[in-house]
Amino acid sequence: MGAVARRPVAVVAALVLFLEAVGIVAINGILATVVDNQSMSLDGLDPDVMSTSTWVMGGVFGAYLASCGLVLLLAGLRDRAPGRFGRILLIVCAAVHGVLGALCVGLVGWSAFAFMMVVLGLIVLTLLAYEKGESAGPGTADPADGSAPANTNVPATTDGTAATDGTAPA
Repeated sequence: MGAVARRPVAVVAALVLFLEAVGIVAINGILATVVDNQSMSLDGLDPDVMSTSTWVMGGVFGAYLASCGLVLLLAGLRDRAPGRFGRILLIVCAAVHGVLGALCVGLVGWSAFAFMMVVLGLIVLTLLAYEKGESAGPGTADPADGSAPANTNVPATTDGTAATDGTAPA
């Protein structure tokens, strides 16, 4: 996929993850409010603890999705592959969307499954579009992973200069 297509895909994926983060926080807030207002208890657990933990869970998961969205947005704006930590973050996010998508079929319905698969597809498409070596031009190092320059096939002479005739150094 060329640079023309991968930048918009990364930005759209980032925007979708930002919206999903807001939605997750809102849903958990609604659930926490319902638990608090109804004084619900599950096997004798304190309703205040359940309400607080639901808020915390929503905040943590929302922050995680927002950080994944930020990684995708930076990748799209800079047109560079995410670093090692960013790629791991996105791979875990894709795996979570796959598992949650499978659970959504039975619990929520096919529309929720379709949404989760679209988000999964956007994340995977972005990861594949920014494969190793594609983000940097020839002869430049990729600062995201600290790799060597891509154009290292020119043989050098014994004094360290590049051989121009294509022969190996003596």
